[in-house]
Amino acid sequence: MSTSPRRFPLLVAALLGVVVLGLAFFGLRASRTPSVEAAAPETAAPPAPGAGRTIAHAQGSTVVAEHLKQVVVFDLAALDTLDALGVEVQGVAGEYFPGQLAKYADPKKYPRFGTLFEPDYEALNAARPDLVITGGRTSARYAKLAAMMPTIDQVTDDAHYLETVVSNTERLATVFGKEPQSRALIEGLRQSIATLKETTAARGKGLIVLTSGGRMSAYGPGSRFGVLHESFGIPPAAPSLKASLHGEAIGSEFILETNPDWLFVIDRDAAIGEGGAAQRLLDNELVRQTTAWKQGQVVYLDPANTYLIGGGIQSVRRLLEQISDAYAKPRQPPAP
Repeated sequence: MSTSPRRFPLLVAALLGVVVLGLAFFGLRASRTPSVEAAAPETAAPPAPGAGRTIAHAQGSTVVAEHLKQVVVFDLAALDTLDALGVEVQGVAGEYFPGQLAKYADPKKYPRFGTLFEPDYEALNAARPDLVITGGRTSARYAKLAAMMPTIDQVTDDAHYLETVVSNTERLATVFGKEPQSRALIEGLRQSIATLKETTAARGKGLIVLTSGGRMSAYGPGSRFGVLHESFGIPPAAPSLKASLHGEAIGSEFILETNPDWLFVIDRDAAIGEGGAAQRLLDNELVRQTTAWKQGQVVYLDPANTYLIGGGIQSVRRLLEQISDAYAKPRQPPAP
């Protein structure tokens, strides 16, 4: 059947109208239905350059907004420092918040976003925090988190422990505009360390021992607990110990052979809430022969503060105070 010349323009117009309506319909659907790409955590865009300050950190640099409304923290040391600076956070990770961090144990006030080892990416993607802070046990997850939202990573260099505690504190102070508080905290810590060092060098050598599950490890300079030697001025009783994350496995025989004047003990089991047996483990005929035992100079360091929160500026301050108190006590006469 042929189409008359008069009807042809009308037919074309009608067809064009159908196409326009169809495009409008699908465009409307597209505007109302979020795409899979937009919902995927890996495609979330960081703040545009120039939208905030560029903060250099352990794994690169990140543009951080000037005014942060929601911050999630995955590192107890960073949380410890933020608490000291007076910064309020909106989310945390984990379930155990010992000592000075006890207030963060309330999940209603401080929602959980996973554990210290594994973030809850779905919850984070839903919350869309302005900033995520990783460190320590969560540093390995930095890259994935940074692809989702602005993230900075805080680490502690065991070989330069105090220096990184200071630099981490200064970085967080810059992010949150707490520079005066930071300067006061750092200056106070340095003054207290200088006072302690006037005493430690002349009071004999020390050995750091961590107990865990009935076993013992020793730590020396350059280790995760080496701040006692390098910054607090306690001469090492075993200077040749290799610096490693888990220390060197030892027994009571090693402690007797080393014969420290001071024995500093960290009970890992007590730190992670699994009881604690350090005192029973060390109370044996070999350790009882050491100078540290005879002089009453066996110091059981606050396990959670030293093992879990170590690296936060409050944690370092509390460790310093505990050691200062131990050195302030008069020596006990040797046991008969």
